[in-house]
Order: sequence, then C-alpha cells, then structure tokens
Amino acid sequence: MAEQSGGSSSQRRAGIARARLKGMRWVIAAAAIAILVVNQLAGGNILVAVVAILFVAGVAIAIPGRPLTRRSDGQAATIRDADVDALSGRELAAAVPDPIIVFDKHGSALYANPAATTAFGLIPEGTLLQLKFRAPEMQQLIDGVLKNRRAGAIDYAERVPIERAFRVAVLPVGQNSGLFLILFKDQSESRRIDRMRADFIANASHELRTPLASIAGFIETLRGPARNDEKARENFLQIMHTQTSRMARLIDDLLSLSRIEMKPYLRSDEKIDIGETVAGVVESLGHMARDSGVVVAFARPDHPVLAPGSRDELIQVFENLLENACKYGASGGRVDISIAETRSGPNPEVAVTIRDHGPGIAEEHIPRITERFYRVDVETSRSQKGTGLGLAIVKHILTRHEARLTVRSKLGDGAAFTVHLPSQ
Repeated sequence: MAEQSGGSSSQRRAGIARARLKGMRWVIAAAAIAILVVNQLAGGNILVAVVAILFVAGVAIAIPGRPLTRRSDGQAATIRDADVDALSGRELAAAVPDPIIVFDKHGSALYANPAATTAFGLIPEGTLLQLKFRAPEMQQLIDGVLKNRRAGAIDYAERVPIERAFRVAVLPVGQNSGLFLILFKDQSESRRIDRMRADFIANASHELRTPLASIAGFIETLRGPARNDEKARENFLQIMHTQTSRMARLIDDLLSLSRIEMKPYLRSDEKIDIGETVAGVVESLGHMARDSGVVVAFARPDHPVLAPGSRDELIQVFENLLENACKYGASGGRVDISIAETRSGPNPEVAVTIRDHGPGIAEEHIPRITERFYRVDVETSRSQKGTGLGLAIVKHILTRHEARLTVRSKLGDGAAFTVHLPSQ
C-alpha cells in the first residue's frame, strides 16, 4: 500500500513538472537562445551555457502558480487536476460541514470527520456503528448496505441531548473497495420551521374561524327569526361589529409580525431617548388606563437616556407591554414604570420595567407567553380583545434590536416585564 502511494505521488509530481515545462516552453527557449548568443559573443565555454539553460528550466519547474506565458485551457486544467489529485480523502471529508463516517465491510468505523465528532462525540477507529447508533432504522440501514452493497437512505431523529433530525445516506466508496460512507444531513432547522408554519396556519385559521362563525350565525338569525326584532337587531349588529374589529386587529398583528420577521436584524445609528419615548406612550394610553381604573406611575429621568434603535418599533413594544399591564393587571389599580441604566461592565444597557399589581402569572406559563397565540387565560384574553400576538411581536422587535425581555411574576403579586436595551 505504501509503495503504491509513493508511486502515485511520484507520478503526480512528474505530471506537474511536465505541465509546467510545457507551459513555460517558449520562455525557456527564448532564455536558451539569449544565453547561447551571449556566451558565443563573449567567447565563453559551451558547458557553462548548457548549465545556465538547465538552471532556467529548473526554476520554471519550481515556481508554483501561474506561469509567465499564457496557458491554454487544457494546460491550466492539467495542472489544476494534478493539484486536486494530490488531495487525500481525509482532507476532502474534513472540509465537508456535514457529519461523515467511513466504515468497512464489518461495520467498523475507519474515519469520522470533525463534523461527525462534533455531532456524535468521539468515534474511535474500530467502533461498530451498530453499537454507536442503536435506533432500529439505523441498524436496518447499515445491515442492508453491508449485505447488499447498495446505497440506502432514511430519516433519523435523535432526542438526546437535544432533538435533532437527519437525512442519513449510506453508499459504497469506489468499486469493490469494501469501504462504505455514511452521510448525515441535518434537517432540524427546516423541520422546526415546517412545524412553526403548520402551527401558525392552524392557529390563525382557528382565530379567524371563531368570529366568522359568530358573524355568519347572527346574519342567519337577522335574516330569519330576528328580521323584525329591532332590539335584537341592534344587539346583534353590535356583536358583529366587535367581531369584525377583532378580525381586523388580528390581521393587523399578523401583517406587523410578518414585516418584522422579513428583516430579522436592524442596523440603526439613530439614538432614541428612551425616557421621552416611554413618556409619549404613557400619555397616548392614558385614556385606556383611566377606563380600566388604573393609575400609571412613571418617574421620567431628568436627563436623556439614549439607546440605538427604531423609535416606531420601540413605541410598539412599550405600547404592547403597557396595554397588557392595564388590561390584565387592572385589579391591582396601579402600574409602575421605571428606567434604570447600567453603564459599567462590558455590556452597558438600559432597562425599562413595566410592573402591574394584578393576579400575576403562574411560573409554568412564563417560558411560553411570547409564543404566537399562546394565552394564559383564553377567556380573559378574548374578553380583553387580545389577539395572542402582542408579546410575540415584542419578542421579535427586541431580537431585531439585539435586546431581550425578562419576566418576573408570582401568583397574587403582579408581573414585571423588563426590556433590556443595549445602550451602545
């Protein structure tokens, strides 16, 4: 095996040398003529001239890269092919970002590229793949390839330590080499996006179907039994107006969320005065707070508190949070808003906290409240004209600003939502 490897390496080097000599032949010829002419005129020794010509040829072979003369496409391809041939299978496999394992006819691993080691841990040479991957579908795939010497592919999922989905393909390497290759194509992200898309469509359809069914029922009643009942007609029309308004809010929120997701990252050099922005939101929602019987207490800083971002989007964040505090924390009768600055440390930030004194949120709900259409209390949310998308919009906007949202809550003691904005 070593002799064959050495022979093939010598052949490659010889091929490269011949290709470079061919590409540089006119330069070498011109140099040889010049050396002979100068040598003749100077009355020199012909042996010196021959040595000089051989030296020029050696330099032409030794110089890597593009020769001074223009090569034809065929000559360039010859040199490129020789360079590619010099690469080993390990080097090629190591450059592939997907996990690759090479194994023999006994199912023993011979090589695992760095991506495979990262994904599945250390796979020493000689490891039996049937023992490494114990899922029945993987056992069948490997056994089938070893017995039939034919390529195969399956979908394979791992749930520990995290859930991952792969498309696994196994195929023979070369002809009659007795070696096989198993390739893992990670499809976790695409599967997650597919699930999100399906859940989103299902939830949006459900949210729209409920008011539509209500409106259709009232229309049928107005066209039948309540045709001449003026009192019932006014009542039904008011309900229909409420339901259409709810659908309009839902569609507006869906469009807003879609626009935000289309541009997941925001680059803004604009500095926003957070104190001024929050004060404007408090003023604009003052009537809603009064209607809910809530007093909003906000101690505005006496100096500008600046953070980069989009003013309109940050207004939308604070409006959503303050509106939720007034709706769902109304029983507490008070909402406190504070702004704190952290200038020391490697990550200076501005923290805006909106705290209500209502019933609070149970701990098990907190990790999920920013999911689309997730509601802690469905009936309360609908009675408050919520769409279930407000906190999802807040989360996506803050992600665009490289910011984050933290929630602290205890049942019976209200909830505090804090927006952490980078100040630089």
